[in-house]
Amino acid sequence: MTLPLTTTDATALLGVYARVGPTFVAGEGSELIAEDGARYLDFVAGIAVNALGYNSPVIRDAVLRALDSGLIHVSNLYRTEAGERLAAELTKSFGGQVFFCNSGAEANEGAFKFARKWSKKTEIVAFSGSFHGRLFASLAATDRPDYRRPFEPLLAGVQIVPLDDVEAATRAITKERTAAVIIEPVQGEGGVRPVAPDFLAFLREHCDATGAALIFDEVQCGLGRTGTLFASEASDVVPDMVTLAKPLGGGLPMGAILVSDAIAAALAPGDHATTFGGGPLVATVALEVLRTISDPDFLAAVRAKGDWLGARLNRLASSTRRVREARGRGLMWGLELNELAAPVVAAARERHLLILTAGPTVIRIVPPLTITHEELERGVTILEEVLA
Repeated sequence: MTLPLTTTDATALLGVYARVGPTFVAGEGSELIAEDGARYLDFVAGIAVNALGYNSPVIRDAVLRALDSGLIHVSNLYRTEAGERLAAELTKSFGGQVFFCNSGAEANEGAFKFARKWSKKTEIVAFSGSFHGRLFASLAATDRPDYRRPFEPLLAGVQIVPLDDVEAATRAITKERTAAVIIEPVQGEGGVRPVAPDFLAFLREHCDATGAALIFDEVQCGLGRTGTLFASEASDVVPDMVTLAKPLGGGLPMGAILVSDAIAAALAPGDHATTFGGGPLVATVALEVLRTISDPDFLAAVRAKGDWLGARLNRLASSTRRVREARGRGLMWGLELNELAAPVVAAARERHLLILTAGPTVIRIVPPLTITHEELERGVTILEEVLA
């Protein structure tokens, strides 16, 4: 493989990211390739986006097929086959209808609007440790005060209550004011924390009693990441809306809101819109990604790899005082450290392993779902060496 030399100037990019490490110019499988040819085993996957790894034939073939059609964009003023087929595939599992957008934050913003229109109420309830995006409503529902403070006032009427606290949630979710309750079945940015099924079941029951829409944010934990197509399957709780994004477009910008029939019936033309959402190119790719991930054998392989990874990480946690706890499901795991995580991330990168944080003291591991057992073994061995 011939690798091009890069001569670009990174200072031309707005400084809202603290980019680190080498300049990557190619990818293959579960590895990223730097401009000097060095290979890095990737336990980040573009922040849980690249579920099928790099240079996936599924994605490449879908892109080429979409390009051959000559349709990249036609707007949502007209029908296209790709978007309608993708929506039909998504509703096989959830029912209802689908709205396509471009990102997870957009999906959550749209879900809040839909809940307000349907319920004729205004307030939103979210939970400690939550991360739902960086737009004005989604940021208001995100439990990161440092992220929110420079941009306040944000959307009014958003409460963040303690996770797993039934009494606090009961007080916050009211028949008079609450339009929606939003929760990640497995929190991502908040430290990779699976939410107890009993708490999700309580939220379903209480939302039914108060007429609030229950929204599951599966932007990071959905679409196979936890070993089932939807992370909520582990709880048997069915929400009113599910928001999706990250892996859906195979790396292309793609988000979706799955909407129950009852909420869909409250919406009319003009209530919401997007210029690019669900365009023919991204929908063609997303359909193939969805079909690949939803295959029962594929999901079974994710669960098997996740079981192995969880056992190995729990063993690591019990063998060093530097690790407080391992937690997660499928191929979404966090290591809670007794120290800051950023130096460990940097040390792993020096050994050509890419990991990331989920808060100040948590290492997050979200590799491609196609990663092999041998690659998992190699990566965990490096992590053990770094923490030894």
